[in-house]
Amino acid sequence: MKPIATLTAAFFLAAAPAIAQDQNSAPRNPDLSTGAELLSEGMKLFLKGLMAEGEEGWSKLVDWLDDVTLYEAPERLPNGDIIIRRKEPLQPDAPEATDL
Repeated sequence: MKPIATLTAAFFLAAAPAIAQDQNSAPRNPDLSTGAELLSEGMKLFLKGLMAEGEEGWSKLVDWLDDVTLYEAPERLPNGDIIIRRKEPLQPDAPEATDL
C-alpha cells in the first residue's frame, strides 16, 4: 500500500501549483498546467484499474475464507510437522475394482 500512498502524495504535490492559481488569471506556465491535467487523467485511470483489480481480489479472498471455515486451526506436532484437520471428515468414496 505504500507505493499507492506515495503516488497519491506525488500527484497532489504536482497538482498543487495548478490548483493554487486564481481561476480568473491565466496560467503562468502552460506546460505545467498541461502536465498537471495529464497527471490527473493518468491518476484517474490508474485508480480505476486498481479498483477493478481489487474487486477480483476481494471476491477471491471471500471464496478462500469460505473454504477456510471447513478446517480446524493448524497444529504443530512434536516432530515439527504442521497438520490442518477438516472439521467434518470426508466420506470415503466407494472402493473401485482394481485389476492386478
